[in-house]
Amino acid sequence: MLKKLFVTAVLLLAVLSFVVSLLKGNNSKDISLNVPECVAVVDIVGPIVSGTADGGVLNRVTGTGSREVMEQIREAAEDLSVRALLLNIDSPGGSPTAAEEIAEELARFKSVSKKPVVATMGDMGASAAYWIAACASDKIYANSTTLTGSIGVYVPYMDVKKLLDSIGVNSGMIVSGKHKGMMSIDREMTEEEKAITQNIVNEIHEEFLNVVAEGRHMDGQQLRSLADGRVYTGKQAKNVGLIDEIGNYYDALAMAAQLGGISGKPVVKTKAKPTPWETLLGAEIIGSLKTQIMQHFNAETGAVTVR
Repeated sequence: MLKKLFVTAVLLLAVLSFVVSLLKGNNSKDISLNVPECVAVVDIVGPIVSGTADGGVLNRVTGTGSREVMEQIREAAEDLSVRALLLNIDSPGGSPTAAEEIAEELARFKSVSKKPVVATMGDMGASAAYWIAACASDKIYANSTTLTGSIGVYVPYMDVKKLLDSIGVNSGMIVSGKHKGMMSIDREMTEEEKAITQNIVNEIHEEFLNVVAEGRHMDGQQLRSLADGRVYTGKQAKNVGLIDEIGNYYDALAMAAQLGGISGKPVVKTKAKPTPWETLLGAEIIGSLKTQIMQHFNAETGAVTVR
């Protein structure tokens, strides 16, 4: 009997904790007060992927998704209290499509809001991360030891045909066209397929170069000589014009505030970190439960929720 009572009490405490965390999350995220003269900080951390990088604990993807970054950029553009945008980057790169999506949103941000953009880099700001930093930033900051640059594109592939042959495994596929099986790991790529893939890589690389040349106001030939895929330290990157200043997050924040016309210490506005329940179940499920709980609460009390 005591064991049943104990288990019941623990379950009740867990449910109460869950509900309270939902309501607290609703208060912190949905109720918004206009704060004058603030800098919106968007974190771009880990590998950059197209779409969303948060799938809940059963499908957890580490890194940054382009969708969440674009949403934050749009929110900053529409928020009258935001005077400047700071991209806080610590990423080795990732999807060129994700970088392109974010770059287009940053271009829209500057065109529509007329607000300045500053980028700052931690340990890394390379490849697709540098694409994002260079596309629209008025100033780019990095530490002297930051690894940045890596302006280039690659498509990995693997051929394990000899290994399969050595263990007596035969494989094959039925295709609709001669190139449908391109880059299959059980056969060597043909020279024609290598040429097709190389053309794709070259095309994306040219787009990368164009974005950096325009964003950094650099001569195309000068940039091409730097864009052989190598990484640069922050100090080296400053010497060749890939970044503007050596400095840390707070130096970049101060510059964002200055460019945004903010006097004094700026207020920082950033996306709230996920609660433990959001990490466990996923933000979309928690968001739906929040809405249902608050609707029920408002119906019972007559309260009005400000969003």
